Amino acid sequence: LEVTVPTGQYDADKLLNIGNNRWTVKPEIGVSKAWGTWTVELNTSVTFFTDNKEFLNGNTRKQEPLYLVQGSLIHEFPSGAWLALTGSSLSGGRTTLNGVEQDDYQRSTRVAATIALPVDQRNSIKFFGSTGISSRTDRDFDLIGVAWQHRWGGGL
Repeated sequence: LEVTVPTGQYDADKLLNIGNNRWTVKPEIGVSKAWGTWTVELNTSVTFFTDNKEFLNGNTRKQEPLYLVQGSLIHEFPSGAWLALTGSSLSGGRTTLNGVEQDDYQRSTRVAATIALPVDQRNSIKFFGSTGISSRTDRDFDLIGVAWQHRWGGGL
C-alpha cells in the first residue's frame, strides 16, 4: 500500500506546481514464482485520487482511478547478474474539471528490459530501457538509464 501525502509548495493560481493538493492511495498486489534460474512476476495496482478543490484559480479537479497491470520474466545468471523483460498496461485516470469531463483518458502499453551486473557482494550496476508500444494520448516516450545499487544491512 502506497499513500502520497499532499506536500510541497502548492499555488492555486499556477497550473504547474512542485507539490500536490491531493492525497493518493495505491493498493498493489503481486505474485512471483521461480523455476530454477527463471522467475515470473505479475502485479496489479489501482491508484485512487482525492479531489483538488483549489485547482487553478478555484476550480475543482477530480480524477478517476488509474489501473496498472505489469508482468516480468527474469533470468538469473550464475555470476549473480540478472536480466528482466517487462510488459505493462495502464488505463483510466480521466479527469473532470468543475463537473465537465476532460478528454484525457489514459491508456498505454509499454515494454522494458533491465540487466543488473554485480560489482561486488553489496554493489551492482543496472542498465535499463523502456519504450511504448501504444498510447491513446500520443504522449509516448522512450527511456534509457543507468543506476548504481547498494545493499546494506543483513548478512551476505
